[in-house]
Amino acid sequence: MNRFVLSVRFGIALASSLIAYFLVLSLFGLHTNPFFSLFNGVITGFAIFEAIRYKRIEKGQNYNYREGFQAGIVTGFLATILFTVFMAVYVTEVDPDFISKIAETFFKSYNIGVGIFSFTVLLSGLATAIVLTLSFMQLFKHKLKQ
Repeated sequence: MNRFVLSVRFGIALASSLIAYFLVLSLFGLHTNPFFSLFNGVITGFAIFEAIRYKRIEKGQNYNYREGFQAGIVTGFLATILFTVFMAVYVTEVDPDFISKIAETFFKSYNIGVGIFSFTVLLSGLATAIVLTLSFMQLFKHKLKQ
C-alpha cells in the first residue's frame, strides 16, 4: 500500500467528523461556546491514535518510530487543513457573524477578520496534531522494543 493512503483516509475521516460535530453544535446554537471545542481534541486524538495503530498493524515487524510518527502527522495535518478551509467558508458564506459571536465570548474589544481567524484555527489544529502524535508515539515506543 502507498505510504500515505492510510493517513489520507484517516485525515479525511477526521476532518469529516470535526465538521459534522461542528454542524451538530451549530444546530443547537452551541458552536460559539468554546467549552465544546475541547471535544475536538478527543476526536482528533482518537483518529491519530487509530492511524498510528493501523500503520503498526499494516507494517508488522517492519514498523518503526518514523512510520508511526508520519502516519499521525499526515493524518492530523490533512484534517487540520480541510477543517480550516471549511471554517473559512463557514465564516464567510454561512454565518458571517460567527467571528464576532465567538470573540464576544472572550473580550468585546476584538476586531478579527477571516484571515486571523483561519490562521488561528490552522495553528491550533497543527499544534494539537503534533502534541497528540508525539504523545501516542510514546505509547507505541514501548511496543517497538519487544
